[in-house]
Amino acid sequence: MLRITQNTTGVITKSLARNISCTSQVCIDQRWREQHGLPANPNEFGPLTNLPDYTFLDGRPTPMGSNQKKRLLKQQTIAAKIVTLSKELDMAKQRYQQLQQQEQEKRQQIMQAKLKPKGKLLLENLKK
Repeated sequence: MLRITQNTTGVITKSLARNISCTSQVCIDQRWREQHGLPANPNEFGPLTNLPDYTFLDGRPTPMGSNQKKRLLKQQTIAAKIVTLSKELDMAKQRYQQLQQQEQEKRQQIMQAKLKPKGKLLLENLKK
């Protein structure tokens, strides 16, 4: 920044000065955006980023931009990862249920093996 000053004697001095700010940068109010259901980055989602820059009048499809293509590929990989993780979760739930059922059957067999008729009841069951 060019600074021109005139002192009391009438001498004009010209000097270059750089202003350096030590204050923190004013950021986007993240809490307000979160409360209103908006993404943290305003350029992350919306018609300016998702829609094409132009359209053909005759109705031909417009080619995708480089960032739009990158975003699409990223979303596809995220979707594929979600599908695989949900399948793994379903398999884990099913395995847990099978283990619980096996444990229950094992307990049932132990209880049936322990509870045998004794004395008179044993003799009566053997006669039948």
